[in-house]
Amino acid sequence: MLSRMLEREVMDSMREAIDYDSMDHSEVNRIFVDDFLQAWAAVAGEQTAPAAAAAPAEILDVGTGTAQIPIELCRRDFDGRITAVDLAKAMLEVGQRNVEQAGFTQQIRLQRVDAKNLPYPDGRFDAVMSNSIVHHIPQPRTVLAEMARVVRPGGLLFVRDLMRPADLETVDRLVATYCGNENDHQRQMFRDSLCASLTVDEVQLLLAELGLGHLTVRATSDRHWTLMGIPLPA
Repeated sequence: MLSRMLEREVMDSMREAIDYDSMDHSEVNRIFVDDFLQAWAAVAGEQTAPAAAAAPAEILDVGTGTAQIPIELCRRDFDGRITAVDLAKAMLEVGQRNVEQAGFTQQIRLQRVDAKNLPYPDGRFDAVMSNSIVHHIPQPRTVLAEMARVVRPGGLLFVRDLMRPADLETVDRLVATYCGNENDHQRQMFRDSLCASLTVDEVQLLLAELGLGHLTVRATSDRHWTLMGIPLPA
């Protein structure tokens, strides 16, 4: 098994932000939002309390990058407000431009926040979603605990990230398959992220340590794992 090789936690240069934003994430983002909405519908459908129906849903997107996923979610006529956070100033600058150009400034609010220390009270959000932040965190236990903490009782935690391949040959194949048309820097970013990511077994171990072993985590593509469920109150 390939050992985990950490990358920098914050991608905070404008070159990185622009290169990341210009990569073709459209299919991955579409599938993420499809799957999130399916999980959200299941959670909301099980509830009889006003939280599921009265006020617009309050969603937290952790590690939003350039806000592509919140924008995709709003394009589905999702009735909710999204707080989208990231620690990278350059990513948020590009993300703010994206939100403005898409016309969703009333629904999406961007904030510069450290995912390891979320400045929100327990149970603040109806759902917390995250795509591809976990592999950036040297000690992912903390960020998983924080995301679970700020989900309200009965709310949804939905986290997707890259899955570390077993060997470098598989890394090379995935880079060629999914970044073959990108520039050298973009290919290297994807390679570094694959090598820094966790396996399903590693995520399951972290969840067990956090008392979140009831949550589901499984491989959902040749390069992604997905964690979802309803965190239990502490």
